[in-house]
Amino acid sequence: MPIARMNDEVLESEWLIAACSSDVTDKPVQTFILGEQLVLWRNGQGIHAFKDLCIHRGTALSLGRVCNDALVCPYHAWEYSSTGQCIKIPAQPPEMTIPMKARAQAYKCKEQYGFVWVCLGEPSAEIARYDEMHDETFRTIICGPYTVPAEAPRIIENFLDVSHLMWVHEGFLGTPSHAQIPEHHVHELNGKLVSDTIRIFQPDPDGRGKVLNNDYVYEILRPTTVLFRKSDDTSSDIFSIMLIVTPSKERETTAYMLLSRNYGFDMDDQIFIDFQDKIFSQDLAILESQRPEELPLDLQQELHLKSDRLAIAYRQYLTKLGVKIGTVRP
Repeated sequence: MPIARMNDEVLESEWLIAACSSDVTDKPVQTFILGEQLVLWRNGQGIHAFKDLCIHRGTALSLGRVCNDALVCPYHAWEYSSTGQCIKIPAQPPEMTIPMKARAQAYKCKEQYGFVWVCLGEPSAEIARYDEMHDETFRTIICGPYTVPAEAPRIIENFLDVSHLMWVHEGFLGTPSHAQIPEHHVHELNGKLVSDTIRIFQPDPDGRGKVLNNDYVYEILRPTTVLFRKSDDTSSDIFSIMLIVTPSKERETTAYMLLSRNYGFDMDDQIFIDFQDKIFSQDLAILESQRPEELPLDLQQELHLKSDRLAIAYRQYLTKLGVKIGTVRP
């Protein structure tokens, strides 16, 4: 069944993650962004993203191979260069001119933070900066990708939702005996939205089994990118997560995380990955159950409390930007 292209001028101008860099090796890789079927491939010039379609007979280029720095269609072995231009058609004599129309649609593509990022339109901004990746005192690992049958804004809002930690993640990120959320506000700062510090009692905040009162600060960086940093008053330990989500297909989102810590370098990274996998899995049933599936941007449609200030700020931000995918606009 064909996948419908999802139209959103705002998100088409965003850098969205198409894959982990480590997943794109010497073979083409198929992926989806906003319902667009893409092929990712590497050659000596770097990483490339094309519409996964040969102009000749509509074959998926992701079924092909990379040879002599060109992407080769599996059907008739047409060869495409890094720019998308067809440079060889075996069925015709080499002296014949290849039609200019014989080209694949190429998209802007680059690698950063261990991911392959693609923009389907003209980028409206740079990829959101993650300071921990530029700080040698932090160790950063990738968690995910997680495929979620839910809309991207719902996943982002769940990440920003402090008051669910005591219930959905009871025994880990919170406990019902400490359910009250401290007074806090959200501020615009240097082009991003930043929360006040929010203190949360956590029985096991990172998988080490260490009970802590953690101080959270959240940042809304882009419509599909958010982060938090948390620290406690008993040490200099800082734990950070940047969440980036890509609307892949209708009702399907792919989530990626960068998880950073400035402590426990002698510990196996897998401990932290397994813990985050568990936390993310606990949210899945909630995300899949929410109705409407899209995030209502009209603040009158759902009931909001003071503890929901981050969610309110995020909805207002999406409204201001004009994001359509995954939302119910006022």
